[in-house]
Amino acid sequence: MTEVEAKKPQETLQDRLAQVIELLHRNDLAEHLAGLRGDRPSQGLADPLLIEDLAQLQLKLDELHPADVAHILEALPLDERLAVWQLVKTERDGDILLEVSDAVRETLIADMDDQELLAAAKEMDADELADLAPELPRDVVHELMESLDAQQRERVRSALSYDEDQVGALMDFEMVTIREDVSLEVVLRYLRRLKELPGHTDKLFVVDYDGVLKGVLPIKRLLVNDPEKQVAEVMATDPVTFHPDEDAYEAAQAFERYDLVSTPVVDKGGKLIGRLTIDEMVDLIREESESEVLSMAGLREEEDIFASVWKSVRNRWAWLAINLITAFIASRVIGLFDGAIEKLVALAALMPIVAGIGGNSGNQTITMIVRAMALDQVGTGNTLRLLRKEAGVGLVNGVLWGGVIGFVAYWLYGNWALGAVMTAAMTLNLLLAALMGVLIPMTLARLGRDPAMGASVMITAMTDSGGFFIFLGLASLFLL
Repeated sequence: MTEVEAKKPQETLQDRLAQVIELLHRNDLAEHLAGLRGDRPSQGLADPLLIEDLAQLQLKLDELHPADVAHILEALPLDERLAVWQLVKTERDGDILLEVSDAVRETLIADMDDQELLAAAKEMDADELADLAPELPRDVVHELMESLDAQQRERVRSALSYDEDQVGALMDFEMVTIREDVSLEVVLRYLRRLKELPGHTDKLFVVDYDGVLKGVLPIKRLLVNDPEKQVAEVMATDPVTFHPDEDAYEAAQAFERYDLVSTPVVDKGGKLIGRLTIDEMVDLIREESESEVLSMAGLREEEDIFASVWKSVRNRWAWLAINLITAFIASRVIGLFDGAIEKLVALAALMPIVAGIGGNSGNQTITMIVRAMALDQVGTGNTLRLLRKEAGVGLVNGVLWGGVIGFVAYWLYGNWALGAVMTAAMTLNLLLAALMGVLIPMTLARLGRDPAMGASVMITAMTDSGGFFIFLGLASLFLL
């Protein structure tokens, strides 16, 4: 490393984004680029300052990793995103399309013509093509398939034949296979003749002449053992393997559990047909986590943060409508006790506390349950045990924090009975929150639905309505 390189500060992703935004806004470069859609930007600008800014922006984009460019595109409003997108070199389009979110990818593909899409897709491997194909126009997919050789075409079709949550949809076809009856020296010579190894190659796959997997040869064993030894003497004969129709998320958990970098995928006859790699598993876990967060908030799909108003409305309206109904129910519960509220105004000030704490407690419970179900730590058969445990937690928290807020209520209003009602209502609502926090995801799972779907909305509705009813009901019985 040179002295200059050693002194160069490490840029963060936010630094790179800020630099791109500064160049776009300097001298209104983004607006000028937007007016040159379809033209070569460098030939459409006359101002020397704009040309210089454009050159700097182009250089910055060329230096960045495709994943960094993808992040920048996701962080830009639509007009600026498309302005930057037209500056990306054609040979990098495919890598970046695979890195951006589904919602942003849709806007980029819509901005590309068929020839641009074909040029981007031709740079991809079979598994990458299978990821992108469902989002491409049908005529583009047809022309692309016609341009592939027989082996590539068969691989793409194989990957497309599996659901997106199955191992087969994520497996990679680029791998190195060897025979068990050769020496390590032969293997080393073979590897040296290759231009490069497939990414994430931490092991070589040992197969027989029929392609049946016999074991794996970790690279570290290859390097430290006597070159005269046979592969059969050194290889591991019991590797972790997967079938293409297995659940991909379970495979991702196995990668985390066994610290895997790559692992073979075999068919029912034991024949090697592909491999899974850590990069796909990390992406899957991230997507699953994001999906879970969106589901709990009642969002139907991932949303481009800079999407149009109407597109965002379509994504969000369903659970907002449900929330409106539950809010109306809560308001009618309050309406049942309007006489009590008129007689004791303190009730109006205190009842949001009961509902709010109940909602927070319920969300804590439901988050823990959904997470445990995602990790296969609990199932619907554990419902009663979880109910007992969470009821215990709710009871302790209710007595503790209900006692605190009950004392505060007595101190503010000088009414010990109001404090006692506050404590009792808090305890009962936390017990209700615990009950619903377990039953909502368990019931959804029994019905074959995502346990996280709308969970946050439903638990808040239950604890609001229930909290109001419990508090105002107890107040009517003991205070009036």
